[in-house]
Amino acid sequence: MKSTFFTQINKLVDWSAVETVIEKYYCKGQSVAGRPSYPGLLLFKMCLLQTWYGLSDYEVEEKVNDSLSFMQFVGLQLEDEVPDHSVISRFRTGLTKQDAFEKIFEQINAQLESKGLIVKTGAIVDATVTDSPRKPKGKTTYVIADDRKEEQRSETDTKEEAVQKQLIKITQPGVDTEAAWLKKAGKLHYGYKKHLCTDEAEGMVTAIVTTAANESDMHHITDVVDKSKLKKGARVKADKGYASSANRQALKDNGFKDNIMHKAAKNKPLTVWQAKFNQIISRTRYKAERTIGSMKRWFRASAARYIGLAKTHTQHLMEAIAYNLYRSPGIVAKNALLIR
Repeated sequence: MKSTFFTQINKLVDWSAVETVIEKYYCKGQSVAGRPSYPGLLLFKMCLLQTWYGLSDYEVEEKVNDSLSFMQFVGLQLEDEVPDHSVISRFRTGLTKQDAFEKIFEQINAQLESKGLIVKTGAIVDATVTDSPRKPKGKTTYVIADDRKEEQRSETDTKEEAVQKQLIKITQPGVDTEAAWLKKAGKLHYGYKKHLCTDEAEGMVTAIVTTAANESDMHHITDVVDKSKLKKGARVKADKGYASSANRQALKDNGFKDNIMHKAAKNKPLTVWQAKFNQIISRTRYKAERTIGSMKRWFRASAARYIGLAKTHTQHLMEAIAYNLYRSPGIVAKNALLIR
């Protein structure tokens, strides 16, 4: 099963083009022991295996050593030495500092789009929380944001939180102070928020924006849509949590069709037309929710693996790459059946 999947992925992806992107950012020299460094593509493929199979740096090193199919996928021979966990960690950190994983994501998506596996005539925007296990202990006086709040956080709230984070840094050095508190559906979360855009055909991820968890979804719809590089006239669908006159106007100004669901206001229920419109949008909008749910089930995407916003963004990008590639062979097979 694994061997077949890896063969399908290797046929689907032009790894030489991906390697060209990696080599722009990967400083390959010699190891401390004087041996030549490992190829960047090999290390990226190990990061990909990590995401697909939920492995730590130590575990992926062991798996590549033990599994012939893993070894072949990353491009090693039986007699070759497998990179140890510290090499993988340094590689990921180095590329994260240069925002290289964003470029790799764009390159792989461009290939999938050229094969008709990503279609940018319509998009769906959604967001989900990634919990950090490195939260403050004991009672906290942080200002806790409510999810989907329309108003921007006040300057007072922001300053108060900054002071609290400085105090936490001193008293609890293991805490991820770039994360933040959020109250969602009555439950408290400490971590980050993954804002994502998917295509409306298959729910393939086209863009990711990562923020602290207390950032409102409503204020990042244009950020994630801009990164998606949608075609003019594309439909942008989102649930009622994104409904605001500012968002509707922004989509219009950028040449996109506003397919944000309508939200009832106090003493102003939805009209029959608005209710029907919401019903129509919900028929395809679920695909973004399915994508989020699948990444959580398949790749353990509910929790942050690393500390800090930049590294968590890298995690989110790797999950998106892993998801799109994992889905691709099935979409190829489905499209082939439709052509017959």
